Amino acid sequence: MLRVAFAGTPAFALPALDALQGAPYQLVGVLTQPDRPAGRGQGLRASPIKQRALALGLPVAAPVRLGSALERSALQSWAPDLLVVVAYGLLLPPAVLTLPRLGCLNIHASLLPRWRGAAPIQRAILAGDPVTGVTIMQLDAGLDTGPILAQRRVPAGADQTSADLHEILAQAGAELLLEVMAELETGRARPRAQSSEGVTYAAKFDKGTGLIDWSAPAEVIARQVRACNPWPVAHSSLNGEGVRIWRARAVPAATSVVHGPVEPVPVPPGAVVGLISGELLVSTGEGVLAVAELQSASRRRLGAADYCRGHALDGLKFG
Repeated sequence: MLRVAFAGTPAFALPALDALQGAPYQLVGVLTQPDRPAGRGQGLRASPIKQRALALGLPVAAPVRLGSALERSALQSWAPDLLVVVAYGLLLPPAVLTLPRLGCLNIHASLLPRWRGAAPIQRAILAGDPVTGVTIMQLDAGLDTGPILAQRRVPAGADQTSADLHEILAQAGAELLLEVMAELETGRARPRAQSSEGVTYAAKFDKGTGLIDWSAPAEVIARQVRACNPWPVAHSSLNGEGVRIWRARAVPAATSVVHGPVEPVPVPPGAVVGLISGELLVSTGEGVLAVAELQSASRRRLGAADYCRGHALDGLKFG
């Protein structure tokens, strides 16, 4: 029976770990990131993968790095035939890449070589990609540059958030992983080099990525809102008060003036121009953003209509 070790950290890796647990392989151990401070009290919290692995009774190791023989000792002792890596959070040194007999497989949440790097799901939404997907590849010393074993395309819906696509791609990756492993075990796998064309890099999101520029087109801002949900959450100021915007969509300017009491007069980007059908209409550099859900600092998320019950619309302006 194939001896498989697993390396992963966030919830995105859970479907793959669960799939391996239910497959005819011997899971010999799990690598994950060390416990990190989390929550208001900043107490140490185990990663989702560590929690699941312990619940399954699997051996777990959480080295800070894998550069030394001591840090690799747990993996070495497990003697895996194959290491499956899913959002682990560490680049593997050559000594790890060559340790398993069959090498290291990785699930990456994009159609490589597009969106190599840390935030492929968010970047695909932000860029407006109509299709994304998952890639199973063999790891090498580069950043998501290894040979491709299989890919699966997934439509990126116009209303999907990063959280939505995260769940879909995590499950698709787990299913495709098992197909590739069956081919690898029987010698039918045929890796192919990645194309040198179409390479893009998915830089990590930070809190600044969520700051809205209201002079941008409404469609661009709507993609930003979806890409930043659930983190870092698109944000702005509203009459001097910090607010997060959780759900919004772009509408043509003509739509807002035909279906509601909004005068078709020039207004500056960020100005609130009406409340129609439970959506707060906001002027942008091109078109109108219909904000459906927002949140003031230290308060709960509210639908736009509920939010506006405590705020006069006249003179209300974002940014």
